[in-house]
Amino acid sequence: MKFTFNKSQIALAAIAAIGVTAMSTAPSDATASDKSKRSSGRYVAGDFHNHTTCSDGSISMQKLVQKSTSKTVDAPWGLDWFVQAGHGGTGNRNCTLAEDASLATPAYPLVSGATPFDFPTTNPLNPSPSQYIGPSTTWAQSIGPLNIKGNVAGSGATQNMWRWQAVQEFQYPVLEYLSALQNKPMFLGIESVVAGHEHTSMSVITGQMPAGFDQRTLPATGPFAAIGNASALAQWAYCFDRGVADTSRGNTSATSGVGNNWDCSVPGSLNVADPIWSVTAAKLVPSSAISPVGTAGHNKTVEAVKWMAAFHPDGSYYVPAHLERAGPFNPNGNNGFNVEHLRNLNNAAPRVAFGMESQPGHGASSDRGEYAARRNTFGTGAAAVRIDTVGGTTYGGTGVYGAQIGGVWDALLGEGRNWWFFASSDWHNRGMFGPDDRRSTQDFYPGEYQRNFTMVRDTDGTYHREDDRDDDKRKGKGKLSPQSIVDGLRTGNTFTTSGQLIDRLAFAVCASYPGSAAYKKGKDAGDDSENSGYKAVENAAVRAAKNNTDIDFKDCATMGEKLVVKPGAELLGVIVVRDPQGKNYSPYSFPNPSLKQIGVTQALDMPVLDHIDVIGGRVTGYKAPGAADYAGAWPNNWVFDQPANLDTVPAAAKNTTAKVIKTFQNSSWESAGDGFLKMSFRIPSVQASQYVRLRGTNLPASVPHETDGSGNPLRDLETNSGAVNATSSSAPNGFPENFFLKIPCTSVGTTDFNGCPAHLPTKDVGGALVKFSALDVAAWADLWFYSNPIFVEVKGSSVVAGVQ
Repeated sequence: MKFTFNKSQIALAAIAAIGVTAMSTAPSDATASDKSKRSSGRYVAGDFHNHTTCSDGSISMQKLVQKSTSKTVDAPWGLDWFVQAGHGGTGNRNCTLAEDASLATPAYPLVSGATPFDFPTTNPLNPSPSQYIGPSTTWAQSIGPLNIKGNVAGSGATQNMWRWQAVQEFQYPVLEYLSALQNKPMFLGIESVVAGHEHTSMSVITGQMPAGFDQRTLPATGPFAAIGNASALAQWAYCFDRGVADTSRGNTSATSGVGNNWDCSVPGSLNVADPIWSVTAAKLVPSSAISPVGTAGHNKTVEAVKWMAAFHPDGSYYVPAHLERAGPFNPNGNNGFNVEHLRNLNNAAPRVAFGMESQPGHGASSDRGEYAARRNTFGTGAAAVRIDTVGGTTYGGTGVYGAQIGGVWDALLGEGRNWWFFASSDWHNRGMFGPDDRRSTQDFYPGEYQRNFTMVRDTDGTYHREDDRDDDKRKGKGKLSPQSIVDGLRTGNTFTTSGQLIDRLAFAVCASYPGSAAYKKGKDAGDDSENSGYKAVENAAVRAAKNNTDIDFKDCATMGEKLVVKPGAELLGVIVVRDPQGKNYSPYSFPNPSLKQIGVTQALDMPVLDHIDVIGGRVTGYKAPGAADYAGAWPNNWVFDQPANLDTVPAAAKNTTAKVIKTFQNSSWESAGDGFLKMSFRIPSVQASQYVRLRGTNLPASVPHETDGSGNPLRDLETNSGAVNATSSSAPNGFPENFFLKIPCTSVGTTDFNGCPAHLPTKDVGGALVKFSALDVAAWADLWFYSNPIFVEVKGSSVVAGVQ
């Protein structure tokens, strides 16, 4: 095999004369994480951000679990692990009640007849006493208002329950039961309503799914008694979720003193000495009378991750969700995150706050990801103005913090931080369609479109096969635990995909030195070429990808790890992916309208990987709080500044050394059979600490309204059908629905699935109504994957302090 690359393809001169040439010496004399202590592992697909009727979702916990984890004809995507994580705050519906007989279980049967507590006597949610009481029945109607704890919130039939009670007493037992019943790893999280900001996906897993919980005999009839608990998660929600205004300390009422009696103190913090501490509530309560509410809220949020690190350091994670959506940080409100807030969280609890969801859910929405220009109002009265989602929209379905090369994510990686990239479904509903329809004008189910593939290691290194579940269960092994999943997320050994663009990845960087004879023992039998060590690494990557594990090879590092080398080392990067053969989970078989623009006929349900970019950047060390380059907001109006560039981005929020250093496509990768593709690159004579990461897509460069000439994703505004607000209530510069749509959908079929569907928006073009790509069709047309980075620390250069 011969690897020779043209030096004109290289664009990272700032990283110590990086070149891409053939590898002539084998990896040696480098250190990575200690792999001798690691158990074997595999990449498993999961989702940690989704909703039921306990918050603002549309279906029960039972139905969401079934749709997300069970491989059925109508939902074949079947995730390996699942975290149910509705909003913090309150909710008034009982999501533990199932919709129909297909979801009933011995422990949680259907409930029929009139609701036990009707408000009024004729329940509008259940007008016929013979109907089932489903997940839209309220807590007051199903358990009675006297059983709802804490401060009273709301009244009558729609009285709210605080999330802490729902999690602790109702949602956790259902999920423990379903996890045991299906032998699938599941646990509860929360999409927290964040003080000072918008939302965050988080969990505290302490107490959840204890060892052996799934080895007992499940009851033949109800009730079900959980042996684990989510009390630690419930306490966190009471203490730190902005939406939980309850002051009862987790008790039956604000004055009873009966119940949890939680105290939200954080070791080493002011606590009662803090001006915003409430003695009654035993927690921080931000007040604009004392400090700007956004600033005070952010300080409370930093306390939240410090509490997690102090009391549950191994069992917690805190990942800001769709973090660009609410706009930049607003010191006088609760909006978005600037780069300094991410730094603050990571500084306070690096093992807890270790990443972001920059690839949001809501992929079929009229504004992809629900990201939009002029989405949020800052200020009041005549001073009120509408502020963009940061970046104004998504870019190939990803927020600008992650999608923009050299932007916020690269700025954080350029410090050597453990700051990882994640995706989520953010499932709520199908929009104009019912939950069992495969079409959508809003959301995709967990696993249907977006997935986090995370390297998860079992405590004994064993994993069940589909046909061994019952035997493994009897032996008490083979079940991934919540702890192993959280540990996997924390390592950064995760890649994310949309639309099943790839489903396997082996990615490693290895080190060698000129003239080294290392790896001679590992060369292929009979191979006397100077590239024998090179081929050994490449072969290891192919084996790892085909076995769905990572590369366990001496002197190599994979995603989330760092490789420590001497100056002058040569780096070998090796990549093996699988482009799944056949159909993905799209319901549409007509040609991709985005590709049809350039004369390519490719069915939406059979995407093909077009290219992979290798992105590299320098690591220069942590920025100091208070320094001029520590804080700064992304510029507004970015989406309308075309072509956008980094010139207007503050130094704190960018890393100008980040570049695409190599692009692989059909002409420069090699087939390894069964859809596996292998490729390698070399960075010679490194002198400076750095990182490399990957992204890939089904779209070639220069697809109109999708990719630029270098293959970067363009703004998704041209496939968003939603209206765009004016900059203020009196300004005349708004845009109506469908204004920006540019990509026609012209395929005619006999159904909504083999031709452009009826729910696509239309515009008059030359006197004729033409359908345009938007909503779920636009999402299935434009697919991307992202890997997390691999760091290289060069001795004597910047220390990659945040990564092991």
